[in-house]
Amino acid sequence: MSVTVGLKGRAEATVTDAKTASAACSGALPVFGTPFMCALMEEAAWTSIAPCLEPGQSTVGTRLDISHDSATPVGMKVWAESEVTEVNGKRIELKVAAYDEKGMIGQGTHQRFIVQDEKFLARTAKKLEG
Repeated sequence: MSVTVGLKGRAEATVTDAKTASAACSGALPVFGTPFMCALMEEAAWTSIAPCLEPGQSTVGTRLDISHDSATPVGMKVWAESEVTEVNGKRIELKVAAYDEKGMIGQGTHQRFIVQDEKFLARTAKKLEG
């Protein structure tokens, strides 16, 4: 199975104190933090793509261009949805959006690249060499 345009994903969570802007040091208020919204969008994207990959392959996020348009209080359910809009070799473009129980809270685009796990990790480990 290969990654195709139209492939959709979803991830969900409940906003807890640990997922607030104040917990992420991205702000002082106890509302759903933008870094956690980004992570939820990436989770929706990569988990939808993963079953389409060959053994030994993964995807890595390389770009995320989003807006966070509405605050969500602690205790409310949030979810993110993704949809593949373009596949160009190893590059995958997605449309992403996040919602709470009252409506859309953020949206944008996300880019991921397919990598060979061993090769990617070996290249990364070289950064530790003196």
